[in-house]
Amino acid sequence: MLASFLASLVECVEALTVVLAVGVVRGWRSALAGCATGLLALLLLVLLLGHALARVPLHGFQLVVGALLLLFGMRWLRKAVLRAAGVLALHDEDAIYRREMQALGGQGNARLGLDKLAFLVAFKSTVLEGVEVVFIVLAIGAGRAELLWPASLGALAALLVVAALGVVLHRPLARVPENTLKFAVGVLLCAFGTFWAGEGMGYAWPGEDRAIPALACAFLAVAMLCVAWCRRTTREAA
Repeated sequence: MLASFLASLVECVEALTVVLAVGVVRGWRSALAGCATGLLALLLLVLLLGHALARVPLHGFQLVVGALLLLFGMRWLRKAVLRAAGVLALHDEDAIYRREMQALGGQGNARLGLDKLAFLVAFKSTVLEGVEVVFIVLAIGAGRAELLWPASLGALAALLVVAALGVVLHRPLARVPENTLKFAVGVLLCAFGTFWAGEGMGYAWPGEDRAIPALACAFLAVAMLCVAWCRRTTREAA
């Protein structure tokens, strides 16, 4: 539930930033309609994929999903390490918000009724970020059927939290430490991916599920060493 909540929180914040920009510039009716349609499409996707999971052989599915989840987590962790080391610029939701507003403002004024541009931008943002959430939820719950519900609840909790804050604040959640969240999520996804891939290959982990926190600690230790190494290398190059 924690891994799903944190990963979904990051994606929901990014989607909210675009939806808020669309709503401010083009009108809330079209922006909310596009967002709601995107959420409905994601719900149908979860129902279809969740039902199909029962027909897939468990070990083969664990191996494939574990490998994909590991690669997905490593991509997040790599960027988080480089940002923590100062090699890449930090993710700035305020800057993204302003950029989206400028881009949308240059497309002409919003018309009465449904604004197709606002609808499509909000829909696309919701679906693109949501597909990553769906993948994470299904991947985390791939190991055992009873894990799918906690993963789904974690994602739903993140959606409700971000939606509530968006309604209250009417601005991007720039104060959410997104880069720190991505660092933590990358560690957790790498740990889960390694665990499922190992089980898919028939490896019996010592302590069974208790091996996941140990794997997360190992990935965290290596990532922190990489941050220190990147910082030292950057200073020497400078």
